Amino acid sequence: MSKWMCTTCGVQYAAPETKPDSCLICTEERQFVNPNGQQWTTHEKIVESGAYQNIISQEEENLYSITTSPKFGIGQTAYLIRENDCNILWDCISYLDEETIQAIQELGGIDVIALSHPHYYSRQVDWAETFGATIYIHQDDAEWIMEPSQHIKLWEGEQLVIHHNVTLHRLGGHFKGGAVLLWRSGNHGKGTLLTGDIIQVVADTNWVSFMYSYPNLIPLPAFKVKEIAKKVEDLPFNRLYNAFHKVVQVDADLAVQRSAQRYIEALEGNLFQT
Repeated sequence: MSKWMCTTCGVQYAAPETKPDSCLICTEERQFVNPNGQQWTTHEKIVESGAYQNIISQEEENLYSITTSPKFGIGQTAYLIRENDCNILWDCISYLDEETIQAIQELGGIDVIALSHPHYYSRQVDWAETFGATIYIHQDDAEWIMEPSQHIKLWEGEQLVIHHNVTLHRLGGHFKGGAVLLWRSGNHGKGTLLTGDIIQVVADTNWVSFMYSYPNLIPLPAFKVKEIAKKVEDLPFNRLYNAFHKVVQVDADLAVQRSAQRYIEALEGNLFQT
């Protein structure tokens, strides 16, 4: 039986007897329903179309990005971290063909899939089944799991160590369980932070921002941005990757702090007059 996948967000649902009426991810204020109405497809259909391919690029030593071209769903990038004894996929994408599977196997496969938030759950269960991986999702976002699986492990609290060089940190904000990944040995040991869009790199890549809803431009309150900045203040990272192939190359830790301060000043009416 086919598993239905929302074309707007790319999240796949457990195989039902009938097509779902609506996508619960998209009918919520942080996402949106296609103006032409709810639309569904299956992974089999998009593979058979021959219209898509995944582009795998090395971003830095032992870090690879995986992006579908042309864009499907939200269009996010997944990242594969290679460690000697554990390969970790950060966030997930919907499209997975045989060429991608072979390329990832040549890089050592996937042991762990870690998710920043529900918009990027995509076809995480099929990816986990393909590579024999464990999926880590924060307990606070469990309600958004549209395809339950024994591969999924829910974690609680503010931090989860999944490898001695890799930890997940719950920041909240965009989603209550919104998490970022700290890769301590990334960027030649200076530290790399992978953020999805819990922390978003903006057009000027010396700065970042924070939102409750990106497509609907709903900001986070000042107190929440203060909390996020405080939670990452002592994390050792110099570089930051978001979900859309944008990077703060150097001094990313400082960029987060000054960006949070600017955001707060704007919300409180102290940054400008207009």
